[in-house]
Amino acid sequence: MNLYLIRHGESTGNLAGKIQGWENFPLSELGRRQAELVANYLKDIQLDYIYSSDLIRALDTARVIAKIKKQTVNEWAKVREVHLGPLQGLSRSEIYERFPEAGEKSILTSGVKGTETVEELTARCKYVVDQLQRAHKSDHVAIVSHGGFISILLMYLLTGEQWHTLHRPFQIGNTSISHIEWPKNRQKPLIHYINRTGHLEHFIDETNNMGLL
Repeated sequence: MNLYLIRHGESTGNLAGKIQGWENFPLSELGRRQAELVANYLKDIQLDYIYSSDLIRALDTARVIAKIKKQTVNEWAKVREVHLGPLQGLSRSEIYERFPEAGEKSILTSGVKGTETVEELTARCKYVVDQLQRAHKSDHVAIVSHGGFISILLMYLLTGEQWHTLHRPFQIGNTSISHIEWPKNRQKPLIHYINRTGHLEHFIDETNNMGLL
């Protein structure tokens, strides 16, 4: 199986500096353009199935990809962003002020009451990987998800259930692509690349030259 993990385009929540979690924010104007660019990049890459978080910022990104690939999007709530309960909709500074314990750990695994627990996240990762391996052992699959969940899933793939005890070093940019492969007759995955954003570089150069950034 070849798996492509794709983060959604910039959302209005990203633009406002909010921690989103399960809150729904649409794509920004830039986010829609990013979705078009990643879709064009994937045009000639084999994809047999496209899955997406059911949150609108991911779903709309996936729909742009599916349109250019002439495929359908399969919504999958299991690849939603980490649920952050009372932290959702706040800026980082607001979170650190109201919930100091979140500043001592990662916001994603702060342990603040009402947020998704490490045990729940581990179970989600295990379920997603198990289902993919059962249903798509020989397929090329894209999943449009979120920066937090993608980074945790990558840690889970590398280290298993101890993922939360280790430093999580991954930067997952908007519409970045991470490519993981499970070769035939091998249980352990190979990671080809993480956080690839080359499809955005020409656009960034253009906007810089126009004085838009």
